[in-house]
Amino acid sequence: MIRHSTDIDCSPEDAFAYLEQLERHAEWQSEIVRTTVQTGGPVRVGTRVREIRRSGGRDRDSSYEITEHAPPHRHSFRGITGLVRPLGAVTIQPLGDGSPTRVSIEFNLIGRGIGKIIAPLARNGARKSVVDSQHRFKAKLERGQARAGEGARATPDRV
Repeated sequence: MIRHSTDIDCSPEDAFAYLEQLERHAEWQSEIVRTTVQTGGPVRVGTRVREIRRSGGRDRDSSYEITEHAPPHRHSFRGITGLVRPLGAVTIQPLGDGSPTRVSIEFNLIGRGIGKIIAPLARNGARKSVVDSQHRFKAKLERGQARAGEGARATPDRV
């Protein structure tokens, strides 16, 4: 299991609003090459996302779906394709009067078939990348670069 928390100088609502902009995850997750939200409408339970992630020098295609969506406090997900699939949640909680906010991620990488051999290696890489990703997430929010319509928005075919 991989767990990491960071305190961010913003409201839970702002942190959650940035988190649920799925097409912008590449702004703070450097391993994402391309993101395609496969379901229309607002993010909700059942929303499906396809991602191309660069790992070990190769691009890997995977998809996940949202399994819990409770703004502005919790967002859970599970992988639905790929040899190694994530299963986890992001929890957002105020520390006091709404700012700062603690953002915590907890997830595991589950291997399927030959992925059972790969999963332990993938977990080791994910431990480092989750820390780096949360630092970038924090920096974007604290610099005001995470508001809707700001920053480099990914398109469905972003490369």
